[in-house]
Amino acid sequence: MLSKALLRLGASAARHPWRVIAAWLVAATLAVLAAVAFGGRHADSMTVPGLDSQRAAELIERAGTGQEGMTAQVVVTPLDGAATFFDHDSARTALTRLQTEVKRLPHVLGTSDPAGALDAGGDTAVRGGLVSVDGRIAVVRVQYPDQSRLSAEDLDALVDLGDRLRAELPLRIEMGGSLFYAFSDPDGGASELIGLLAAAAILFLAFGSLVAAALPIGMAVFGLTVGVATMTVLAGVTDVPTFAPVLGSMVGLGVGIDYALFVLARHREYLARGLDPREAAGRAVATAGRPVVFAGGTVVVSILGLAVANVPFMTVGGLAVSIVVLTMVVASVTLLPAFLGAAGPRLARAGRIGRIGRIGRALQTRKPGRLARRRDPAAGPAHAAGWRRWIGHVSRHPVPYAVGAAGLLLTATLPVLGLRVGLPDDGSLPHGRTERRAYDLVAEGFGPGTNGPLVIAADPAGDPGVLDRLVGAVAADPGIASVAPTHIDRATGIATLVVFPTTSPQDKATADTIARLRTDVLPTAIGHGPARAHVGGAAASLSDVGQRTSQRLPVFVAAVLAVSFLLLMLVFRSILVPLKAVLLNLLSIGAAYGIMVAVFQWGWGGALIGLEATVPIVSFIPMFLFAILFGLSMDYEVFLLSRVREEYLRTGDNGTAIVEGVSRTARIITSAALIMVAVFLSFAVADDPSTKMFGLGLATAILIDATVVRMVLVPATMTLLGRTNWWLPKWLDRMLPGGPVGTDDTDAGSTGEAPRPRPVDR
Repeated sequence: MLSKALLRLGASAARHPWRVIAAWLVAATLAVLAAVAFGGRHADSMTVPGLDSQRAAELIERAGTGQEGMTAQVVVTPLDGAATFFDHDSARTALTRLQTEVKRLPHVLGTSDPAGALDAGGDTAVRGGLVSVDGRIAVVRVQYPDQSRLSAEDLDALVDLGDRLRAELPLRIEMGGSLFYAFSDPDGGASELIGLLAAAAILFLAFGSLVAAALPIGMAVFGLTVGVATMTVLAGVTDVPTFAPVLGSMVGLGVGIDYALFVLARHREYLARGLDPREAAGRAVATAGRPVVFAGGTVVVSILGLAVANVPFMTVGGLAVSIVVLTMVVASVTLLPAFLGAAGPRLARAGRIGRIGRIGRALQTRKPGRLARRRDPAAGPAHAAGWRRWIGHVSRHPVPYAVGAAGLLLTATLPVLGLRVGLPDDGSLPHGRTERRAYDLVAEGFGPGTNGPLVIAADPAGDPGVLDRLVGAVAADPGIASVAPTHIDRATGIATLVVFPTTSPQDKATADTIARLRTDVLPTAIGHGPARAHVGGAAASLSDVGQRTSQRLPVFVAAVLAVSFLLLMLVFRSILVPLKAVLLNLLSIGAAYGIMVAVFQWGWGGALIGLEATVPIVSFIPMFLFAILFGLSMDYEVFLLSRVREEYLRTGDNGTAIVEGVSRTARIITSAALIMVAVFLSFAVADDPSTKMFGLGLATAILIDATVVRMVLVPATMTLLGRTNWWLPKWLDRMLPGGPVGTDDTDAGSTGEAPRPRPVDR
């Protein structure tokens, strides 16, 4: 039923191409206008119900200290390397003016006062953590209200002020803080362009035609415009994380071009058989479009499964990315056939021209019979001959290839045992970023832990001595370098302590310190009374999110595996094919995780992607990557096995079906994988380490999946399983709706021959 519906949809779009293209133009225009009128700014919200850091944030908000809002820090040092703020009046005067200018910015609630502390005495400034011991570095901490009342304009105002004062004051001025993290423009613009250009080059090499190369790119651009604009509208309703547009662009470009490539390849096959371009477009959507719909559905379901983590920003981020993927699926079965219908017979002519040179060489070196078989569409395209020989070779030696490939992937997976989640801090950014330079100055002058202070919120509940015990216990902990003066809200009695660890925010020792404070230090200091205390701050929040995602990851993986298994069983009417697919996909994803650990945690080859320091794996990336990669790997699985299933139903021979099915799809899968790898690697060179992780992880997994898995493990394991590949109990077959891929006559109708299904052991 789905194939027939897709046939009608694709044929209708090809018969009325300009109507469909006009409808997409209107949709894209409306989406962009809606984004401008109603869209919001992407922002990162670490609010996660039930976490200790969230309870601390709620107490701080009740106290109204302002520490629950956004912060920035302006770090300064005299341009004269010999000068210090202790003994140079000009440097101190410049510092005073800077503080005054910052306080005047919109929405600034207040700033720290290193200049005033210097006037009161150098020791006061040093003890307050405002000026370094040597007097060379001063920090102006800027307090903003809650993120909901801020926008990118506040960040722009601070940055513009810094640019102006650099030209007027004898100070080196650097800036950082959560305001930058929340409102800095995410990487992606240049990466998207690089990815598109690389995809266009690969498509041209694959098809030998500018027209054929342009159609998938055009479809992807339309889909990306609608999808990202819709994501921006969603940001006007709820907090959409800043990584969502980058990740959506990355995944959207990859899957959009891949889906278009699958359909376009089938369309050109039908044109080679002599079909009318509009009929060819309809049949291409019916045959290749069905795997696209199922594969895209798997990607969407996998990404939406992130909701099981119960981390709101991950759920919303997954929803935003799934919108882009869904848009690409719709474009593949509506806009692309319209493009194909508008292109008409030009695609067929381009294909013939591209093969002239090969045919001429074949006339000189091949026997007439072999050339005739190459020209016969039923015998398969000429470029499949090399793949056919390779797959035949693997099928004749399945055991060594299966064992060798599986061993290679398991070896690549081993580094996962050392995976450590966290969040790269500003110290992992390139030196060209002001946030990195500010981070280095603070670490140099005050210690690495000053870049990630913890905020302890305590409710004494009428116990007057609990705060003294609390401050003493926290200050005595070996992981704490210093404790700022306690702030007590008179109305609520809630106290807040800003404490500075001895280690940097991304250091594992900092996470250990947070855990020790919660499980040992604070409970011991508070005792069994009604008082309570919670550890908050950005470092604590990110540590909590990492623990939450790690705890929920097994449940999430099990849910995605179960849903994917059921979908593939529905598509292929088999038990072992879905089971094999699930296991092989786990191998490729595990290998990608292992390579990420080796690059980002161990530093192997990190310089090749501009990584300047080793960093932990961002806490939410393993779950996101699993969702996306498992869905994307199903693209190739469904596309390849659909062809194998068709060949099996046509011939009834498992070995022939494997060789023919894999070899006929190998060129398309390889081209699609190269496009995805090129798109994803273009993001791996971005400044932000999180974007690098997404790009490298996705590129590595797709490369492994399309080569080692699809071209070695799949034919080897399917050969070993034999006819049992397609085993399905009769009672289960009767319960499943629809029919397996390859059973309807959509494809057969193009050649005038009906498939000849042979009995399948059940």
